Amino acid sequence: MNKAADLAQEVREGRTVIRLSGNLSIACLHDLPNRLDAIEGPVDTIDLSGVDHMDTIGAWVLHRTIKRLDCKITGDKCDAERLIATVGSVDEPVNIRPDHEPPWQRVVGQIGEAVVNSGTTLLGLLGFFGGTLVATWNVIRHPGRFRINAVVQRFEVVGVSALGIIGLMSFLIGIVIAQQGSVQLRQFGMEMLTINLVGRLTFRELGVLMTAIMVAGRSGSAFAAQLGTMKLTEEVDAMRTIGVSPMEALVLPRTLAVVVMMPLLGFYSSIVAIIGGGFLCAVSLDIPPITFVQRLREVVPIHDLWVGLIKAPVFGVIIALAGCFQGMQVKANAEEVGLRTTAAVVQAIFLVIVLDAFFAVFFTWVGWN
Repeated sequence: MNKAADLAQEVREGRTVIRLSGNLSIACLHDLPNRLDAIEGPVDTIDLSGVDHMDTIGAWVLHRTIKRLDCKITGDKCDAERLIATVGSVDEPVNIRPDHEPPWQRVVGQIGEAVVNSGTTLLGLLGFFGGTLVATWNVIRHPGRFRINAVVQRFEVVGVSALGIIGLMSFLIGIVIAQQGSVQLRQFGMEMLTINLVGRLTFRELGVLMTAIMVAGRSGSAFAAQLGTMKLTEEVDAMRTIGVSPMEALVLPRTLAVVVMMPLLGFYSSIVAIIGGGFLCAVSLDIPPITFVQRLREVVPIHDLWVGLIKAPVFGVIIALAGCFQGMQVKANAEEVGLRTTAAVVQAIFLVIVLDAFFAVFFTWVGWN
């Protein structure tokens, strides 16, 4: 039968000692907390030699008393001191409202946090790129580990399935460029230069750039979601356990598929945008298709096509790495999958636009104006 908690107060050699006894659990405490709170004055020690059992509630009552009276424990025979220390470790004040922070300090802190996160993500992407290169070298050394079926399947997902939406988008973009360009050039009586605008802008910039943005939204997000779900279900860990490299089995096929398909999709997008521009020129400006094509051959240099084809595989690498990297960072819960998928699309589009700006400066510097 559990003995009710009790206390006795005595003086030893001029020092006050509180002697506790019985069961210090919630069912047996009764009025012991109130009696301890009523004790005032200096107390030297609390003797626990008579205590048979203690739970966290009893430990909390003792912790509160020890903290108030600034005394120590003796006679511990049921590991009470460790339990009291554990309970006391969570005895921290909690602010109901957050501390007031000046707006400028909060803004500076958010900017600093964003810079640190961006730097960490960039370093992570560089490390992930290095891991992809290592996986590529391992596959080259051991061709039997190359998963051709996975690559072909990704060709279909990244390329063939995207032909419809990319074609429609490119056709409409070609119409918009031609329409807006003709409106401005009509003020100078030079509507014929609309062909120059459509041809050069499409092959050099917008064809590949808009394709990269579309692939980032379709395939980059899919990569992040797929790999993130596999991380949550521990499929990636299972692959490592059986000796299969996730970089070789999951990341490399996706990266290779996007790198190969991006030049093809970019060229396809440019051609469809040219068709859209030619359609509007024929309908709105009365420029026959034969004249449009002939003028296009005269004003669009071949290096404009090479500019787009050179940029496309680089954009493909960025999109695949961003999607796979963010997917492999998923942990903890399903909400993380959505956050990482969003981050993959945003980072891929941002890096593609940044690299496109660098390419524009570089090709101008080498004379491909």
